[in-house]
Amino acid sequence: MQGHFTERKELLERQYKALIQKTNEAVEISNGVIQRYKNPVLTPGHTPVFWRYDLDINENPLLLERFGINSVFNAGAIRHQDKYLVAVRVEGTDRKSFFAIAESRNGIDNFTFWDYPMDIPDIDPAETNVYDMRLTRHEDGWIYGTFCSERRDETACEADQSSAIASCGIVRTKDLHTWERLPNLVTTSSQQRNVVIHSEFVNGKYAFYTRPQDSFIEAGEGGGIAFACCDDITNARIDKEELIDKRVYHTISEAKNGLGPAPIKTAYGWLHLAHGVRNTAAGLRYVLYCFMTDLHEPQKMICKPAGYVMAPEGDERTGDVSNVLFSNGWIKDDDGKIFIYYGSSDTLLRVATTTVERLLDYCMHTPADKYRSVASVERLKRIIKKNKAVMQPAPQDK
Repeated sequence: MQGHFTERKELLERQYKALIQKTNEAVEISNGVIQRYKNPVLTPGHTPVFWRYDLDINENPLLLERFGINSVFNAGAIRHQDKYLVAVRVEGTDRKSFFAIAESRNGIDNFTFWDYPMDIPDIDPAETNVYDMRLTRHEDGWIYGTFCSERRDETACEADQSSAIASCGIVRTKDLHTWERLPNLVTTSSQQRNVVIHSEFVNGKYAFYTRPQDSFIEAGEGGGIAFACCDDITNARIDKEELIDKRVYHTISEAKNGLGPAPIKTAYGWLHLAHGVRNTAAGLRYVLYCFMTDLHEPQKMICKPAGYVMAPEGDERTGDVSNVLFSNGWIKDDDGKIFIYYGSSDTLLRVATTTVERLLDYCMHTPADKYRSVASVERLKRIIKKNKAVMQPAPQDK
């Protein structure tokens, strides 16, 4: 029995080591804005062997898995002490999610988890699940994490064990190891998910991007991505949410939309990454899109390209919840390079890269959606006409 245990343990550790040391490489084709990479950066197999297995031969002589990991995806992200850190949503085979931090020196591969998951203080015995943390380094000196705090809807009948209520949980830290739990955000909306804290004070107040929603799944009367402020982050209450990016019929975000990570500040405005959702015969389809808001009035939209910048491709389309791209974390380096961490189909975590220059060009010079097919045709005709003039060979001298 000891020989079997030792042999199996060595095999598991070799597989784990080979996976976390695997190098990543950029794919050859891109849209010029976003550069994808071939391999996911985190999978269930990236979780340490000592998470999943009891390595005591007396307690687990057959070396069976004791803590199953179903998926590793949707991660907040931050650069800290010259390392790229992601606060990942890890979902066990019991369907409960928790947060864990993984680090990399280059941001695209060789991510390794810290020994222990994030220890989030428990302030509500009704809270059943937590997920999708956004990280914001705020000018007040704290790093904030906002996440979905989910509980069962107790008004639902006993036969309904799926109805839920989503609220925004808030934590903060100085070192990413010790986390202080603040009271959940209070708003006038019955449901809140995809809440993000702005990195700077706005008129002396803490600013939030919210997503008011009538039910756990459907947006209902919720109009889209909103903006709101509060005086006290330690008892955050919002009385009014101002819509800044509304849902529109027959677009990529007609069903619902939500902000991804905290926006990036540039000389021309705030760069935003968001997800848009539409309903199809195959179910909900999640894509990523960009827009910009005013540098001094972050609730004011200044440009928004038509359509999405990223949609599920290839094996990204398959997983626990298929046809989904979701991002709640990105990192900007000092040289302007941006790392976008995105979940594919609620199963794996992937990375794509771009630059501030490319996203500014994309946002500021790509035409906006005019919401009609005839307008799209006219836009395409203008591009074709211009390109044909450029492609026309120059007259030859006689």
